[in-house]
Amino acid sequence: MTGRRLIVEADGGSRGNPGPAGYGAVVRDALTGEVLAERAAGIGVASNNVAEYGGLIAGLRAALELDPAEVEVRMDSKLVVEQMSGRWQVKHPGLKPLAREASGLLSQLPQVRLSWIPREKNKHADRLANEAMDAAATGAAWKPDAAAVFLEKAAAAPNRLSGWQDPPAKPTTTLLLRHGQTALSIERRFSGVGDPPLTDVGRTQAAAAAVRLAGSGAVAVVSSPLRRARETALLVAEGLGIEVAVDEGLRETDFGDWEGFTFGEVREKWPREMDEWFASTDVAPPFGESFDATAARVRAARDRVLSSYGGKTVVVVSHVTPIKTLLRMALDAPPSSLYRMHLDLACLNDVRWHADGAAVVRSMNDVGHLST
Repeated sequence: MTGRRLIVEADGGSRGNPGPAGYGAVVRDALTGEVLAERAAGIGVASNNVAEYGGLIAGLRAALELDPAEVEVRMDSKLVVEQMSGRWQVKHPGLKPLAREASGLLSQLPQVRLSWIPREKNKHADRLANEAMDAAATGAAWKPDAAAVFLEKAAAAPNRLSGWQDPPAKPTTTLLLRHGQTALSIERRFSGVGDPPLTDVGRTQAAAAAVRLAGSGAVAVVSSPLRRARETALLVAEGLGIEVAVDEGLRETDFGDWEGFTFGEVREKWPREMDEWFASTDVAPPFGESFDATAARVRAARDRVLSSYGGKTVVVVSHVTPIKTLLRMALDAPPSSLYRMHLDLACLNDVRWHADGAAVVRSMNDVGHLST
């Protein structure tokens, strides 16, 4: 398959804008028209533009797996094509992380061209996006047509009921560790991309987690780049005798103008913006980042971990929103579930990711190592 010319057709949609959303992408051989891969997923409540970027990112990932010589990307989203071509600026804060991720994927292709096509010529990707939205609405999993099984013959196995069947391969275990206490967490203030260090209590919490994880058999520690996470990760890595790898995708949500304020202070200063933020995960704080945008980069970070450490145990040190997002993805829960989880400082969460796409949450908000 190496050296092929490929066509990527991608689309996304939202029933409500924002509303229940999904994306679809198909990769074809440019010469024969043969379908080489399909990708589709429901992404919870999001806008059309977020879903369209989701389709583009999924299509580019699928194309990169086929090691192409040249790729033409076709979409009926004028916005995405013009932004990715550099002719329009990406102004919406919720789209900026998605645009950066898509640009990073485009840069990995030897040759690439982006083209706008009318909707009637993008029916395959549009159908996949609608099927994904339908499946999400009914709680089912989207499945490719038989004719669209990847050429590499990596057809997905059906999801298993945990513990009822022997897994075909050892799962990848992610031990998700929230960082220890900081001065902002004591006062329950928004703490996003700011960089406060751990307090003395926070370092004690991190040390306790390090003792707990010393016998985990983890082969890697992957951390958010923010100081409070890296300090926690370094203590864990020292106990394991390994180095810390940093993944930018694991940083906390950027809370923009709300950074450093309490919920009460934000409610007083930005009442309308806070109501809109609570109403939709596609809405970002002023000059900040939406939870949907956070989810896109966290998903990419998760995929990098699974690709690099398949079948092994990895400690992932991050923050409350990325960890909640990974738990939500593992549970196949809607974005609104973020508001229904509580994670304590320095808590552990055990998630097993199987090669067929299924995941099992073994434990959540485990703080047994912090008991005195």
